[in-house]
Amino acid sequence: MNILLWHVHGSWTTAFVQGPHTYVVPVTPDRGPDGLGRARTFAWPASVREATPGELREIPFDLVVLQRPHELRLAEHWLGGRRPGRDVPAVYLEHNAPDGAVPETRHPFADRSDLTLVHVTHFNRLFWDCGSTRTEVIEHGIVDPGHRYTGRLERAAVVVNEPLRRGRCTGTDLLPALAAAVPLDVFGMGTDSLAGQLGLPPERCRTADLPQRELHAAMAERRMYLHPVRWTSLGLSLLEAMHLGLPVLALAATEVVEAVPEGSGTVSNRPDVLALAARRYLADPGAAAADGARARQAALERYGLKRFLDDWERLITEVCS
Repeated sequence: MNILLWHVHGSWTTAFVQGPHTYVVPVTPDRGPDGLGRARTFAWPASVREATPGELREIPFDLVVLQRPHELRLAEHWLGGRRPGRDVPAVYLEHNAPDGAVPETRHPFADRSDLTLVHVTHFNRLFWDCGSTRTEVIEHGIVDPGHRYTGRLERAAVVVNEPLRRGRCTGTDLLPALAAAVPLDVFGMGTDSLAGQLGLPPERCRTADLPQRELHAAMAERRMYLHPVRWTSLGLSLLEAMHLGLPVLALAATEVVEAVPEGSGTVSNRPDVLALAARRYLADPGAAAADGARARQAALERYGLKRFLDDWERLITEVCS
């Protein structure tokens, strides 16, 4: 099958394109948000092809995977009038939890009969009001980076993009108190001025923006993974940390309480409890390694790549038949 999708979420797409199809991603001269093309920092197979808007008109597609509301009109324009859901089977993949007045948030694709709306977590499906639109949940899958944990550095890894802009959503305000318990290494885009903005000395909060191939190696050297996020969908960096074998310290928010089972770390809505757990891992590397091994096993069982691809194959077959 030929599947059209935009390069929106690099980590999720990396798992999705491991399937048996041809995946076409739009590319534009500026490689802007609507035409990023192939990933440059993720390993994608040769079955992922780039195509310009002009080339898309000539390609017979079997499925369109929409991920942002404006892609519906964009796809119809770039496909020469073929409308997803009418002329080409379509699904809408929702990566995010709702914003705003959350219990009442209507999904932009609510009350539609021409496509299936796919959520990445059960929490997201519960909190979005999708009306009569058919919904499915296909939980994340991870390309296994291997059990690479050493924990040799007595620091906590945090992975977040734009922590200053996103503020309370990503728990940025919690970092100073947590940094008093364990030194932090914060990886991601827009982190370069984080320590200064939070008033933290460099030794308590270091930052870096690394490509994926370097990020996993760096995470695995840290003693633990810290996930202070209040409100977002389930972070793939959390699942990647578990696959690597890191023990987890996380707020008990959104889908985390289901993703991180007992014995894999500490999940709590009390930052002081997370700080106490961090100090324990610093003092007891064996306990950190043991919890990390259990975290890896749990992640492989629930968020393994085969289960993810099998779930998508089932839905693709159903939608395209």
